[in-house]
Amino acid sequence: MGSEDPSGPASTGLMEEKRFSDLCGDEITLQRRSFSGYCREFSISCPKVSLLGITVCTCGIWVLAYGLFVISENNMVLSSAIFITLLGLLFYLHFVKIDQETLLVIGSLGIQMTSFYASGKESTTFIEISKVKDIVINEAIYMQKVIYYLCILLRDPVEPNGVSEVVPVFQSSKPRLDCLVEVYKSCQEILGQGQTQ
Repeated sequence: MGSEDPSGPASTGLMEEKRFSDLCGDEITLQRRSFSGYCREFSISCPKVSLLGITVCTCGIWVLAYGLFVISENNMVLSSAIFITLLGLLFYLHFVKIDQETLLVIGSLGIQMTSFYASGKESTTFIEISKVKDIVINEAIYMQKVIYYLCILLRDPVEPNGVSEVVPVFQSSKPRLDCLVEVYKSCQEILGQGQTQ
């Protein structure tokens, strides 16, 4: 299951790749790269955009629009359908469909979360290590079943033992518990080393 990346130079660190399933049963890939004992990167690749799904959806909308055109004999119906379909596709690729989510944990600095969208857009969030209280696996009820998700607990600035905010990780890829445990254990190793210093 796990394999090193022979093509990567030694300076980029050791990389492992494992395959897991998400909550829907689709295959996802977890890549774990260790740069040092205090710095690790976890990347989860989601299933790519389904060309068949987009084609079926687009054809369905255009067939419906053509049926309305035949009834109403209004050219605006066809033009509107094409325009709305193109805008909807662009919106989906640029704001909704995420191809990869990355969690970079640097023990002395902080945690960076990056989402890579299908359009090429990137969205990055950075949390300073002084604000991180812990990284935990939490549970929630979703669609009448219990699911698990990884989250970062942020320290309350007023009460040091309290939690001010819970930041979920890997929201789009939705990995199952076995994948989350792999990431959790590595994160705890880094946080534990930082606390002992």
